[in-house]
Amino acid sequence: MTNRTLFRASLLVYLATGLMAWSEPSRDMDQGDGLAFPESPQARPTTQPRPRLVFRDRVAAHWFGDNTKFWYRNDLADGATEFVLVDAPRGLRQPAFDHARLAAGLSKESGKNVSGGKLPFAEVEFAAVGKVILFKMDNTAWRCDLETYDCTKVEPESPKSPQKDTAGLGQDHQAEEDHDSVPVAESRDGKWVAFVRDHNILLRAKEGGTEKQLSQDGTEAIPYGHVSWSPDSRTVVAFRIEPGERKEVYLVRSSPPGGGRATMTRRPYPLPGDRFSKYELNLFDASTAKQIKPTVDRFEHEWLRPEVHWNKAGTELAYQQDDRGHQRFRVIQVDRESGAVRNVVDEKSQTFIWTTHTENLKLSFVNWLEQTDELLYVSEMDGWRHIYLVNRSNGVMKQITQGEWVLRGVDRIDEEKRQIWFHASGRNLGQDPYFVHYYRVNFDGSGLVALTEGDGQHTVEYSPDRTWLIDTYSRVDTAPVTELRRCSDGKFICKLEEADSTLLKAGDWTAPEVFVAKARDGRTDIWGVICRPKNFDASKKYPVVEAIYAGPQGSFTPKSFSAWTRFSGFTGAGFVVVQMDGMGTANRSKAFHDVCFKNLKDAGFLDRILWHQAVAAKYPWYDVTRVGIYGTSAGGQNAAGAVLFHPEFYKAAAANCGCHDNRMDKASWNEQWMGYPVGPQYAECSNIENAGRLQGHLLLAVGEMDDNVPTESTYRFVDALIKANKDFELLVVPNGGHGAGGAYYERRMRDFFTRHLLGVTPPNRNVETVRKGE
Repeated sequence: MTNRTLFRASLLVYLATGLMAWSEPSRDMDQGDGLAFPESPQARPTTQPRPRLVFRDRVAAHWFGDNTKFWYRNDLADGATEFVLVDAPRGLRQPAFDHARLAAGLSKESGKNVSGGKLPFAEVEFAAVGKVILFKMDNTAWRCDLETYDCTKVEPESPKSPQKDTAGLGQDHQAEEDHDSVPVAESRDGKWVAFVRDHNILLRAKEGGTEKQLSQDGTEAIPYGHVSWSPDSRTVVAFRIEPGERKEVYLVRSSPPGGGRATMTRRPYPLPGDRFSKYELNLFDASTAKQIKPTVDRFEHEWLRPEVHWNKAGTELAYQQDDRGHQRFRVIQVDRESGAVRNVVDEKSQTFIWTTHTENLKLSFVNWLEQTDELLYVSEMDGWRHIYLVNRSNGVMKQITQGEWVLRGVDRIDEEKRQIWFHASGRNLGQDPYFVHYYRVNFDGSGLVALTEGDGQHTVEYSPDRTWLIDTYSRVDTAPVTELRRCSDGKFICKLEEADSTLLKAGDWTAPEVFVAKARDGRTDIWGVICRPKNFDASKKYPVVEAIYAGPQGSFTPKSFSAWTRFSGFTGAGFVVVQMDGMGTANRSKAFHDVCFKNLKDAGFLDRILWHQAVAAKYPWYDVTRVGIYGTSAGGQNAAGAVLFHPEFYKAAAANCGCHDNRMDKASWNEQWMGYPVGPQYAECSNIENAGRLQGHLLLAVGEMDDNVPTESTYRFVDALIKANKDFELLVVPNGGHGAGGAYYERRMRDFFTRHLLGVTPPNRNVETVRKGE
């Protein structure tokens, strides 16, 4: 992996995780969604972990016997354990051994009292064709014969001299070269070096010799860089680079941990509309110094650099280009001899092409194949997100997956068998369309195999040779079920476990209720969950708090089972808490997704309000006249927008670290959804520009050291509210980052809704604190 690739990967992770509603991962994150978002600060435990209350809910397989068998351990109530052995071809699940006999044999030999239900080891190793197991007890190795159950100590082997693994060191060293950061680029045959001097490209033999200048048009303002070679070492590829703007954001740390003066930090932070670096493609013949400038748009991007991919013959190079505003995407192929240019992929959209901030980092929208002159391209061009096979030689594109369902991620590309392993949602009619299932398909679209089936959100683990898969699925109201299935045809082999949640249900845990209502179009289903208050009484009326994150890069309503009581801080205080995904979010149709385009203030509110009203029509205890809303980051923008643009419905909102104006947040995210150039749509969607519309109650929070959304986004919203003579509450958290405030903010937010929705004055916390101190 090159330094450039490492940089790209780390930046992708930063940009993606930076949008998370809270900096800590929640125990309620859904598996299989790629990027999931904690739905509530109350979902995160703030005390010591409680005893485990759900058992048989996971299978950690240890394969052996040429990947035909595996064992796993179940941790049960009261500290008990059991080991299970599965023979996959026979579909046989049974105890891995006689636990009682092993305990007796081990007790006899060790002199210790060993219980078969609580064996004193966590792992085993099967040997002698499964007739013997090896394990460790008290740091001593033991061997047990599974025919006689005689247990004996195993003498440790003499330590061997550690062998230094030098395999591939040369390749790893070569891979670390990054032609943007090192002064030279060595040809593939090792004979030549291309380098930059005085802003131009020069060439010399690696073993010494006369230098040859390849370019003459590099200047201080537009120098050459990003140098690479063709596979046959005949062509030098270089880009003349016009640097973009380097504008910064500033953070003031008012309360340094060590005391003293306040400190300031600054960092580059491109905003929508800023000028990005532009890359002009140039080709040079290494032997003749002939320069070719292909007639093609300059590559412009906030942080990516053009990445060149050569065809098998080494006669053409290609790279991908995503235009500012994300309404045109191309894979551009260039003939190195003539400089002739053609577009292998040229997709255009009246709205947006989803190329950045995809929810799953495995899902690259361009996957370059190594064995053939082909690529796999992911697009929503037919109205749903699917994958296409593109022939780089002639530009012919063939759709591989199709239908009214959504590709969610590419897990594996098998070029030898020409197969794609992927996960998707919406293909299982009658199930929640967000549930993730796993599949395999041939490059030509034939042989689509569904590897999972059960009604729920799925995660899978494959045997090392991908002959078998272990499938675990659950729903928010149904504990996990784990099955063994066959990869060749997806056939069910046997049930491994069905989770035991008896102890959980005997306590105060209550499952969320899944609720579905129609969207603004009267046809589309909007899926959400309802969490009822603790000590629920259907004869009472309860106010409602909605958790919102309407970022278009994903969907966020929980889908998997969790033993943690969701939103417990709110439900314990007497609120109904709900969460749903409205139009404008991802993982449904392109039309569903497009609602957000140049219109982030929409946030699916028309669908959300109809959903609330549908719940109230069914349940008299659901008080639709007292609805509040809260969120963080983009969810903070959404929450504040609720009381600006829909104050007739939402009565109170808490917004933490919100991006209250899309012109003041990261360019990569906002240009994807709000478009480019920056136009009047940005002002129309701005909470700051619309501060005078505030009618409900508003609590704002911001961490002064927020390294995701610039803090001035909240401060300028505050300024606009003051100028509009509006009342609101503001919490600034010294040293706080993105999603700041922790337990203190959670309590303040809960008190805020208690006052404005429950109509109850919270206790005087200051007096309480003094009394506790006494």
